[in-house]
Amino acid sequence: MFQVAITGTGVFTPSEVITNDELVAAFNAHADLWNAENADAIAVGEVAAKPQSSAEFILAASGIEQRYVLNKSGVMDPARMYPRLPQRPDDAPGYMAEIGLDAAQKALAAAGVDASEVDLVICAASNMERAYPAIAVEIQQLLGAGGFAFDMNVACSSATFGIQTAADMIRAGSIRRALVVNPEICSAHLEWRDRDCHFIFGDVATATLLERDEALDKPHFKVISTRCATQFSNNIRNNNGYLRRTHDAMEDRRDMQFMQNGRKVFKEVLPLVSQHIADHLDASGVVADDLRRLWLHQANKTMNDYIGRKALGRVPDPSEQPNILQDYANTSSAGSIIAFAQNSADLVAGDKGLICSFGAGYSVGSVIVERA
Repeated sequence: MFQVAITGTGVFTPSEVITNDELVAAFNAHADLWNAENADAIAVGEVAAKPQSSAEFILAASGIEQRYVLNKSGVMDPARMYPRLPQRPDDAPGYMAEIGLDAAQKALAAAGVDASEVDLVICAASNMERAYPAIAVEIQQLLGAGGFAFDMNVACSSATFGIQTAADMIRAGSIRRALVVNPEICSAHLEWRDRDCHFIFGDVATATLLERDEALDKPHFKVISTRCATQFSNNIRNNNGYLRRTHDAMEDRRDMQFMQNGRKVFKEVLPLVSQHIADHLDASGVVADDLRRLWLHQANKTMNDYIGRKALGRVPDPSEQPNILQDYANTSSAGSIIAFAQNSADLVAGDKGLICSFGAGYSVGSVIVERA
């Protein structure tokens, strides 16, 4: 049985930013257009008028202040309200592969590893650009990596599930190095026309390089333990998929984009995640006081504050539980990896921390690490 280390991370951040004020202006203009077009139905009570949004509402509900997107103009068009990403020819890199490649190259550079030394590439994300060929195999080819590659989807927990999958293969000896890549184009599956969720997501890509820990002479984090769990729930759901045509459901339907019952998610996920972390620490012989840092899934500040208190048994200092969602919004599986990449360099040998992601499924994955 071999030991595993995280030796590099990389983050691709889009160049285009939408602030809350900009987003609200576009949404409210859309709501005005929609209400005008449906004035007669609204007047007789057949449909409800779309309410206005506000930057104050968004910040209070989520802690989000802005988000990065691959395309701003499409989202900001009140008559469109979704990104405009032109179709590419089949012989050109896909959007997910392109941004995933950027993050992967940064992770390799941070670790001082050549792509040819990578044995496995996992593309772990909440949505895939296409059914096949696998995005991971495309990234593998663009990188010039060896070995094999495959896609996996566990929604917002995809990154931690990917890390456990890769770590298990390294532990077993079947591979020496793996890249877990998380290209999240969340703007494409967000319903920007729904006030209750139009502010939630942003776009990004992250990558984590894992290696066999054999007397590594470079900065790294030892992977002490990994744990994953799932519990089925419909409270976060997207019904789009390849069977859609067979259902004669090609019209513009609300359930074909991101949907959630926020109140139920909040009520059910928080105890699930808190217990998962407690059980993982206990099984690993790690106590809360051993943790110097929590890198949590970046979905909602209130949720993270709750989980941080439960995990540590006290209110965490901001430096112990860094948040990045105020800048990036919810980036699905990539959020906890952004937090880790941007808030781990200051830890010293012996410092322990926990990466945790959670979301649709329900799913929750956690990784306990120690600075070497």
